[in-house]
Amino acid sequence: MLSVDMRTLLLFVLVGAACLSAATTSEKEVLAAMEAWRQATESKDVAALGKLLHEDLSYSHSDGKTETRADVLAGLLASGKREIVIHDPNVRVYGKTAIVKADLDFINRESGEPSVVRLNVLHVLLKTPSGWQLTARQSTRINR
Repeated sequence: MLSVDMRTLLLFVLVGAACLSAATTSEKEVLAAMEAWRQATESKDVAALGKLLHEDLSYSHSDGKTETRADVLAGLLASGKREIVIHDPNVRVYGKTAIVKADLDFINRESGEPSVVRLNVLHVLLKTPSGWQLTARQSTRINR
């Protein structure tokens, strides 16, 4: 039979393992939402992107322009053909809020030789009844 101290220690270990597992699950869900955002943006899927963007979205570009959810969705079809590459995303989850920091390459493939814009981007997502949704984005251009 385990002593009281051993049972307490075992309880702390089990609770800690459960918390670690929950954080890992949340991080995977956030990364899946980011991948869905990337795919919807690349394929210009307005319906899929609409599900990923929070109603109160603040979407700031590297040139200082800030757009609402409606602006982002309206501009999606007008944007050129592009590919997005996400490099080494760092995910931090705080309850129902997640922060994702990553470098992104936006590769314009509209005409001629592809052009690449590298950005350092901070995404803020909220866990809603609809899943993880992007509520804020801030980007800075990285000069090479």
